[in-house]
Amino acid sequence: MTYDLLIRDGRIVDGSGMPAFRGDVGVKDGKITEIGRLSGAANRTVDAHGAVVAPGFIDNHCHYDAQVTWDPLCSYSCDHGATTVIFGNCSLSLAPVHPGKSERLAEFLSYVEAIPMEVLRTVEFDWETVPQYIEKLDRNLGVNVGNLIGHTAVRYYVMGDECQKRTATDAEITAMQDIVRDGMRAGALGFSVSRNLGHYDPQGVHLPALWADEKEMFALCDVLRELNTGVIQSGGGNGAEMKNSLMSRLSEATGRPLVYNNLNQSMRRPNEWKEQIAHVDETFAKGIRAYPTCTPNRITDFFTMRNTQTFRGLPTWHPILLATDDEKLRAYSNPEVRKKLHAEAVEFKVDTLPPGICRTWWDYMTVQHAVLPKNKSLEGETIGGIAKAQGKGIIDAFLDLVVEENLDTAFLHGENNVDDAAVAKILNYPNAVIDSRTVARMCSSRVASASVRAYSVSGCAIERSCRWRRRCDG
Repeated sequence: MTYDLLIRDGRIVDGSGMPAFRGDVGVKDGKITEIGRLSGAANRTVDAHGAVVAPGFIDNHCHYDAQVTWDPLCSYSCDHGATTVIFGNCSLSLAPVHPGKSERLAEFLSYVEAIPMEVLRTVEFDWETVPQYIEKLDRNLGVNVGNLIGHTAVRYYVMGDECQKRTATDAEITAMQDIVRDGMRAGALGFSVSRNLGHYDPQGVHLPALWADEKEMFALCDVLRELNTGVIQSGGGNGAEMKNSLMSRLSEATGRPLVYNNLNQSMRRPNEWKEQIAHVDETFAKGIRAYPTCTPNRITDFFTMRNTQTFRGLPTWHPILLATDDEKLRAYSNPEVRKKLHAEAVEFKVDTLPPGICRTWWDYMTVQHAVLPKNKSLEGETIGGIAKAQGKGIIDAFLDLVVEENLDTAFLHGENNVDDAAVAKILNYPNAVIDSRTVARMCSSRVASASVRAYSVSGCAIERSCRWRRRCDG
């Protein structure tokens, strides 16, 4: 046989669970035909010595909804060996959209996922419905795509600005069901919702999906039961699951697999991961397919105080985060404002705990880059350590540096997955799905490059099960 492509002398990981082995992979007519020590001729031969040859990885949680329209390979995911990407997660998608309403719809995605509006404004919104969006993508794809229909987009399309003010009427729910039904029939992979109370729009109002009651959520997800296809994804579902089993109830009611964020070790709730594993064990024993995702590394935020969501949700701090830089500097220099920030972010005299910080956040936030030479010695030090060394309170030590360096000090904040032993147990938990978000993230420009020493070959079982799977010639 003459192969179209022969990959020689690679370390083959075939996805079956077997140990890796060294060998060759022969490809003909877009399919793997033989694996082993091959001697046939080939139109193209690749020397894979020193590299891994594996089925294409699935980037199961990303937000390429906009980027895919100009970057059909969805960089960087493809550079990491991902041949399938799944976007439209966390209720956020760019379809459906009424003509003239694309700016507002894009704002939801922009603020939650930190994608500049300058980038999103370059997207040509030449679609309205979910089927039209899918058709547009289908004409120019370089990777396999699983597109989720976002609850936020559907709610905004049907209810307009009322989507962030009230629950939906029966007629509005029916209209939303029709949109989900049409999208699923056109080839969408599933439907995404959100219970993440840390997700806001640029004005500081919760995303439309968070205004939906259970009646609406169950009605829209029921379309997947009706069609007997698709997966449900939820942003921030772990809190709702631990509170009243919402995720597992949705999966049980619809008979569809559900994936929700997320199972990790967090200093906000240090032992909750153990309780969550015990809870998931109980739901799986009942045959319910509600899978928490888990993250394979420490979760960190790298930011300056010009643009951060770390302190979102705090009554005084949240409006400051949305203010201009000049207004931020004035607020952070004001002793009375600092007293309020101390009460909310150090003493936690608030009705609802903020989603972005634990009660000792200052011990997990370090100075990564100081602008002024006199402050270089602070790099690598925690805010708590600096406050102690300077004899100041947490807020004063933090904001003195922020104001002195004109909001340009770079900080690193990481309080999730800091316990390596706990993370190891979570990653080996069989009823969780490893989340890909920390491997490949959307770039904020139209040019991105990266390289890894790996060759991936499309054709894994999950890819073959996707209802919508297209490849471009390039």
